Amino acid sequence: MATTETHPADMAPRAVPSPGGQGTSSARSAWRDVPPRQVRRFAALALEEVPALAQDILREIRAEYPGLPVVLDDSGEPMALVGIRRALEGFVQQLASHEGRPRYHLEVFQEFGRGEGLHGRSLDSLQAIYRLGVRLAWRRLAEIGQQIEIPPPAMYELAESGFEYLDGLVDQSVRGYAEAAAREAGERLRLQRKLMELLLSERRPDPGSASFGDRGQGHSAKQGAFGSNLGERAARIGWQLPERVAVGVLLRPAREAVAPAVGEGVLLDMEAEQPRMVVPDPEAAGRPELLRRAMTGWSGAIGPPVPLADAAKSLRWAEAAVRLMERGLLPAGEVLHCTEHTEALVLLQPEELIEDLARRCLAPLDHCGPAHGRRLAETLLAWLETRGGAPEVAARLGVHPQTVRYRLRQIRELWGDEVDDPDRRFELELVLRARRLRGQLGRA
Repeated sequence: MATTETHPADMAPRAVPSPGGQGTSSARSAWRDVPPRQVRRFAALALEEVPALAQDILREIRAEYPGLPVVLDDSGEPMALVGIRRALEGFVQQLASHEGRPRYHLEVFQEFGRGEGLHGRSLDSLQAIYRLGVRLAWRRLAEIGQQIEIPPPAMYELAESGFEYLDGLVDQSVRGYAEAAAREAGERLRLQRKLMELLLSERRPDPGSASFGDRGQGHSAKQGAFGSNLGERAARIGWQLPERVAVGVLLRPAREAVAPAVGEGVLLDMEAEQPRMVVPDPEAAGRPELLRRAMTGWSGAIGPPVPLADAAKSLRWAEAAVRLMERGLLPAGEVLHCTEHTEALVLLQPEELIEDLARRCLAPLDHCGPAHGRRLAETLLAWLETRGGAPEVAARLGVHPQTVRYRLRQIRELWGDEVDDPDRRFELELVLRARRLRGQLGRA
C-alpha cells in the first residue's frame, strides 16, 4: 500500500472526464460519451442524496463494527459522518467540474488513520470500513444512473473510478496512521529513557540526611517515594518491575548499526554513544540464549544480576568491563558477562592501588634485569598458586625441576622469610595475577 503524500489533484478518477470534454485519459471513454446535461443531472441527484446516504452508510458501519469509537468534531458532529459526507460530495462534485478535482480538505481522512494508530488497531479494519462504505454508496449511485438512463458501460467506468478515488482516501489514512505510529514510538522511547535514567541513577535517598531520631523513618519514606515514582514511570510504558536486573553497555559495530532485536521487556537506549540496556530477570530460563542471539555482531558487557534498586551498581561493572575491552585487557568482539570475568574486573579496576602495591611487593626484582625478573615472577606465581614443590611448579611452567629449584632459591634470597608470611604471600599473588592479566607475565 502506498504511503506517499497524495495531492487532491491526483485523486480525480483517471477514467472520468470533465463535462467539458477534457478527460484524464487519451483512451476512448464510455463516460465521456455521456451528454454533459445528463452528467450534471446525475451529479445534482447524487448530491441531494449525500446527507441521507452518509447517515445510512454510518449506520451500516456501526452495525458491522459495533466497537468503533465515536469521535466528535468541534461542532459535536461525528467525524466519521463528516468524512463520509465529504468523500461523497468530493467525488460527485468532480463529475460536474471542469477541473475534475475534489474541492475539500483531506485532513479528516488523515485523522481517521491517526485514530486507528492511537487506538492500537491495524489499518485493515479501517480499509474494510472504507470498502463497506463504497459498496453501499455504489448501490445508490447505480440506482440514480439507471433512473436517468446512463448507459451501463459508463456506469461501470464510473465504479472503477470510484475505487481509484477510494485508494486516494486510503493513502491519506495511511499517512495519518504512519504519523501517529511514529509519534507513539517516539513518545514511548522518551518515556523509556526517562525510566532508565531514574533506574540507573546513582542518587538514592541518603539515610544520613534525616535527623538521628527519625533517620530510619525518613529513609523509608524517601525509598518509598522513589519506588512509587519508578513504578509510575514503568506503568506508563507497560513495563513490569522485576525483582532483579542486569545492565548492559554496548559498543556499536558501526555508526549506522540497527538496534539489536533484544525482544520485549528489555529496555534499550540507543541515543547514547554507548547504548545501554536493562535486562529484567536476567537469570530466567532462556534469557541468556535469547540475548546471545540478539547480540550477534555487537560487543560490550552485561553487568552482574542485582536487585532492581541496585541497577546502577550493575551499570558500573558493565562500564568498567567495556573500558577494559577498549584497552585490550578483556576479549573484544562479543558481549561479555561480567560474572565470567570477575578476576579481571577486581584486579584490573583499581589500577593505581594495584600498581602501588606491586611496586612495593616486587621491589626485590628491580635489580634482576627485565628477562630474568620476569622468569622469577612467573616461577613465584606458579609456586604460590600450586602450593607444591619443584616438580609441580616445573610441570606448570614446562621447565626442568632443577631450573625451578634454582629459581626458588633465588626467590628466597630476595624475599627472605616474607614468602612464608600468609599476608605477604596473598599480596604477592594478587599483584602477580594482575600483571598476568595485563599480559606482563606468561600464562602457565
